[in-house]
Amino acid sequence: MKGFTIIDLIILIVYLGAVLFAGLHFSKKEMKGKEFFKGDGTIPWWVTSVSIFATLLSPISFLSLAGNSYGGTWILWFAQLGMLIAIPLAIRFFLPIYSKLDIDTAYHYLELRFKSKGLRVLGAVMFIVYQIGRMSIIMYLPSMVLANLTGINVNILIIVMGVIAIIYSYTGGLKSVLWTDFIQGSVLLVGVTFALIFLVAHINGGMGSIFDAFAAGKFIGADEPWFDINFLKNSVFIIVLGAGLNTCSSYISSQDIVQRFTTTTDTKKLNKMMLTNGALSIFIATVFYLIGTGLYVFYGQNPELAQTAQQDQIFASFIAYQLPVGITGILLAAIYAASQSTLSTGLNSVATSWTLDIQARLAKKEMSFKLQTRIAQFVSLGVGIVAILISMVLANGEIKSAYEWFNGFMGLVLGVLAGTFVLGAFTKKATTLGAYVAFAVSAIVIIWVKYTQPGVSIWSYSLITIGISVVVGMIVSLIQRAVTGNKDVPDPVTTIYGISRKSK
Repeated sequence: MKGFTIIDLIILIVYLGAVLFAGLHFSKKEMKGKEFFKGDGTIPWWVTSVSIFATLLSPISFLSLAGNSYGGTWILWFAQLGMLIAIPLAIRFFLPIYSKLDIDTAYHYLELRFKSKGLRVLGAVMFIVYQIGRMSIIMYLPSMVLANLTGINVNILIIVMGVIAIIYSYTGGLKSVLWTDFIQGSVLLVGVTFALIFLVAHINGGMGSIFDAFAAGKFIGADEPWFDINFLKNSVFIIVLGAGLNTCSSYISSQDIVQRFTTTTDTKKLNKMMLTNGALSIFIATVFYLIGTGLYVFYGQNPELAQTAQQDQIFASFIAYQLPVGITGILLAAIYAASQSTLSTGLNSVATSWTLDIQARLAKKEMSFKLQTRIAQFVSLGVGIVAILISMVLANGEIKSAYEWFNGFMGLVLGVLAGTFVLGAFTKKATTLGAYVAFAVSAIVIIWVKYTQPGVSIWSYSLITIGISVVVGMIVSLIQRAVTGNKDVPDPVTTIYGISRKSK
């Protein structure tokens, strides 16, 4: 059993150095103001598309997708088919609005639609708190796995990961982040695909044995229904629908994704970004699930080679102990790549949202582009340091359940935020008061559901939050209009009706 060798360590170090060099290379030109936040207009759509893919595929997914298939069935693979719902919804209804408005951030839309700085600030604050927690967990989890496999101190791995991401996020703005995301996403795609090919080649019977496992119940279990008329219970149908709405929520209300859309106002390029991202996501998820089932077959045929019984570490263990020397280093670098791309994106999106959504809204006078850029750089530096410290606390304390609780709680944020976006885009009558009340009620209800109703499927959360937001928001808005005689109408371009009319 070779494990992690000195050659693999050298490859890992060289890879990290290459990423840092690439990030600094793309930050040679000083970026100020909108260039720092949106890029300089020279970023190809395919680079942005791979960046979205790399951002959505966190290392948590990297480690858990193969583990899900290894320890269970393919039922959660169907969540990837939610892309077939999310992408058409985003392309048809939201991207045209964002393109026409030329928004600076996701929450800029809320200000334009509801004429409320407060809603913009609220949305930004919720996103920032969520993102800081997410970044800390994303640094912690893969660093713990790598520490167990390599023997390197987990704190060192966390610091190195954080510092590299901070450097190129600080210096180059969004352009540097997008290009380094592209490199790391490409490494991930190639490396994981090679791992699947290598694994299949070392299974007696190859792909035929994997398909035999499908027939024996590894695809869909007997107790996993395709459809249940009660949408609050798990089924393949609700997983596809719920995942679709969850992904759509990210596309329309999460600044780290929406920020990619602000790099261009060309709707054809935006559509290409979305379709390419969807194809890449479904492809890589399928590869991961094939790897998981392949590992189930491989270790079933070779039980003496198993180094761990932990589901989420089974793929990393295979990488370290079964792949050729050198390839192990590249694949472990791919795990690090998934972490760094998500981390750098988080830093840049938080810095952008804080500067443009909060600082600029609350400032008494307009800030210059130079000042905005300087603030964003300091915010990315400060947030990066905070995330590193929180991650180190997680790594050195027995608080796994606490951070899982926090991550689960904050994962609800985007569903609640998305409800407000849907309320604004799909209705003409919704008022600012209606949006505030809908936000509060949907947040309270979904928190109550999550922590007191364990029988409710997590895949139904988005249905609940969006449904409550629209219903409550409209009721409150209509009552307010009736009582006050308010006949104000939103700017037509901020709703789907204005966009549809203009596009005909």
